[in-house]
Amino acid sequence: MEDRVKGIPLINRTVLIANTSNMPVAAREASIYLGITIAEYYRDMGYDVLMLADSTSRWGEALREVSGRLEEIPGEEGYPAYLSSRLAEFYERAGHVDCLGNGEDKPYAGHREGSVSLVGAVSPPGGDFSDPITQSSMRITGVFWALDYELSRKRHFPAINWIKSFSLVDLSRWFGDNVEEDFPKLVQEAKSLLGRENELLQVVQLIGQEALSDLEREILIISKLLREDFLQQSSIQDTDSFCSLEKSYWMLKAILEYHLKAQEALKAGVELANFSDLPVLQRIARMKEIDVNKSTPEIKRLIGKIDDAFNSLISNWETENG
Repeated sequence: MEDRVKGIPLINRTVLIANTSNMPVAAREASIYLGITIAEYYRDMGYDVLMLADSTSRWGEALREVSGRLEEIPGEEGYPAYLSSRLAEFYERAGHVDCLGNGEDKPYAGHREGSVSLVGAVSPPGGDFSDPITQSSMRITGVFWALDYELSRKRHFPAINWIKSFSLVDLSRWFGDNVEEDFPKLVQEAKSLLGRENELLQVVQLIGQEALSDLEREILIISKLLREDFLQQSSIQDTDSFCSLEKSYWMLKAILEYHLKAQEALKAGVELANFSDLPVLQRIARMKEIDVNKSTPEIKRLIGKIDDAFNSLISNWETENG
């Protein structure tokens, strides 16, 4: 089915359903049902459809208003008690199907498969994730991206909070088969480091960075590399606006290789101040500027230089200190 839409501008393949806050409340409630019904219509024609619902919070407010007018018993924060079940019924209409009517004697000859993918935006008031619609969405959906206001103020884009965001879809096997076998392991290690950084920053706010050991300070350095030089992207820079999975893998591997060697050096007795400003560290921070077509061999060479730099550092330290 991809050939049928290839080359057609996106706007010509888009259906927009708009409503405003001053429209009848029933229309605001029905809008997402209209959208998913149209999506299913094209799905049954054998297309892969993406539906964006912006936002389910406004839909929930309309549902609350209708429930109030019907004088139903309210649930948490005035929302109807059936809020979660209605939301689940909506998301359950997503999925991949074998279309009915397959066969040469049918209007659409040949085997057809279609799908509907649902993306629901949630706008909790004041960024409060305890909002009933937000909590219900997090329980029902398989993936949750938490956009962080503080990250956006720091000009960190995409402003996705790596602590609050999650995915219940296990793609480790796919990444292992299609990228590199150890890619899932590297991702888990990076997530662990970022979580550890969050804990250490709370300690720093209470008693200061002087209370941390060199091993813990090194975690703060490597986490900064992960945040600013791996997760953060620039949409106006050609080499950074797009990053292939292969380049992402080698960038992550280089950062974690530095972390591994740094921890080994610290355990061997080398002080953090001796390698906190190594020239190779600056090259790691500029990996995003490497052209995607040249990234693999260049980052492989960089990993070799990381190993050489730390091996030389440890060797000199052991020589000087007996």
